[in-house]
Amino acid sequence: MSALLIILCASVALFGLVNAAAAQAPATPEQPAPMSGHDFGQPVMDQDIFAHFILNQNEGRLGRLDGIDTHYRWSGQGWVGTDYDKLWVTTEGAVKKGQVEDGQHEFLYSRAVSPYFNLQGGLRTDLDSSRTRNWAAFGVTGLAPFFFEIEVTGYVSPRGHLAARIEVDHDFLITNRLILRPQLEFNFYSKSDPARGNGAGLSEIDAGLRLRYEFSRKFAPYIGVAYEGKFGQTAKLARQAGDSTGDVRVVAGIRIWY
Repeated sequence: MSALLIILCASVALFGLVNAAAAQAPATPEQPAPMSGHDFGQPVMDQDIFAHFILNQNEGRLGRLDGIDTHYRWSGQGWVGTDYDKLWVTTEGAVKKGQVEDGQHEFLYSRAVSPYFNLQGGLRTDLDSSRTRNWAAFGVTGLAPFFFEIEVTGYVSPRGHLAARIEVDHDFLITNRLILRPQLEFNFYSKSDPARGNGAGLSEIDAGLRLRYEFSRKFAPYIGVAYEGKFGQTAKLARQAGDSTGDVRVVAGIRIWY
């Protein structure tokens, strides 16, 4: 009987210890509810369609103090598309003595390949008062280190001629509104094209230094100087036509952004 009493007392004590241990053990954490698609916040807005157009050069170029040799020059570009895919249109040229010269117009598809660079491909047409030429265009454009804007494009014509253009720009902020912008452009051709005044090799250099004041980002008058130089066979063709092979001109214009 004493043995039975001892077993009964031990059982009661063991049951009490188990209950005490269970009371001190942490509760089992609740399983989180499944997340719905709305719990991830707003989706990234990288598929919206935007449009942009800017005239970087919209200027008169004064060759002499009497103003007789003044001409107008433009250079602009626009695009429409998403953050990754865009359709580009670029245009540049000059109006000299009532004729359009150096007209180059490009229609390109652009694809972002990094946060800073885009690959481009499409069509370039040289359309002005001279003979029209068409080219296939392939290139890269973007923001290089130290915030230099760079554009490198190669061209192939149906006749097998090759060409290339390199353009570099940079904005130096003197103040938030007063900005100095140097610009440099090189043009190369594999073969001469006398009908358009282009010679093989390094053909032209167009350089400028423009100081603009931004009343707003969309409206900025500017003044500056521009250099137009022709080299090699292009310079020879220019001399034969009675044209200058190198000019430094004062420029004044308005930069417009839509």
